[in-house]
Amino acid sequence: MDLMPSTPSRTLPSGTAPSTSTPSTPPNPSILPGLALALGVAIVSMLVAPLLPGISALVLALVVGVVLANVVPLPRAAAPGLAIASKKLLRAGIVLLGLQVALGDLASLGIGMLLVVVVVVGVGILGTVLLGRLVGVGRHLTVLIACGFSICGAAAVAAAAGVTDPDDEREEDTVTAVALVVLCGSLMIVLVPAAAALMGLHGETAGLWAGASVHEVAQVVAAGGAIGGGAALTVAVVVKLARVLMLAPVMAVMSMQQRRHGAKDGKQPPLVQLSVVGFLAMVLVRSFVPLPEPVLEAGSLLQTLLLAAAMFALGTGVRISLLKQVGPRPFLLAALSTVLVASVALGGVLLVA
Repeated sequence: MDLMPSTPSRTLPSGTAPSTSTPSTPPNPSILPGLALALGVAIVSMLVAPLLPGISALVLALVVGVVLANVVPLPRAAAPGLAIASKKLLRAGIVLLGLQVALGDLASLGIGMLLVVVVVVGVGILGTVLLGRLVGVGRHLTVLIACGFSICGAAAVAAAAGVTDPDDEREEDTVTAVALVVLCGSLMIVLVPAAAALMGLHGETAGLWAGASVHEVAQVVAAGGAIGGGAALTVAVVVKLARVLMLAPVMAVMSMQQRRHGAKDGKQPPLVQLSVVGFLAMVLVRSFVPLPEPVLEAGSLLQTLLLAAAMFALGTGVRISLLKQVGPRPFLLAALSTVLVASVALGGVLLVA
């Protein structure tokens, strides 16, 4: 018995084959659930992070992502949005990071201190890469540690991973490098002020050292506050922002290296990442356009929100069982890199202060 009403038959034109019905293409999965989850965790991290000295919202969001993914199975519906967050939100956050850097503030440091910053970043990266070979740490993880410890912590790790691992095939390296930034940078919050006091460094000199050696911006603020005095904190943050500015040339060089390697496979990565161009554009805007303070504050909050959401998304792709296989060598490399960066920074500061 037919359940559907019969329809009149149609005669096809001569030479035309009958068409066979094909299933309709399924709609693209929504990115909203994953984006909402990442942004929600980022907001909570931004609210909680100020209660944890030296721990940034980026690091906190990443830790939440790792823990959540390994304790509670995430719904499949979140996957598309998390993929967007780990890439596009990350790049947008790096662009907005440029609004924190004003060339006029950096010029106030003087040419001597700016040269110290360049040397710290250059020697820190190259020295850490060499140490990584000696210790036996994989090249990719070594490069991430080198960038994170020499430039600006978790943001630099994520930016470097975006260049060296655009397909997120080695997310465990990213999380490991960020974890080492947290560990060593947190120790520096205590060690730098204590060592500065033992050496008899006055407040501003100690602040210069903190800004040139401590890994994360939040950790620099904590260390500068522990040193005491508004001048120490101010110069520490300005020196740290000078290191943040080094993110652009370092990422450009890394992109060119990836381009040369990619050419062997027929792939041509961009000569310079658009996020780097955007970062430099925001630096110029911050330096030459008189932006109202509320706009700068909003930009800073949005930058933190985007980067924290991206770090959470990266964290959800990591399995703790794999992190357990890291072994002691990355920890040794992190310690050696910290000593290297701090030693070069101290020597430079004592020369120019």
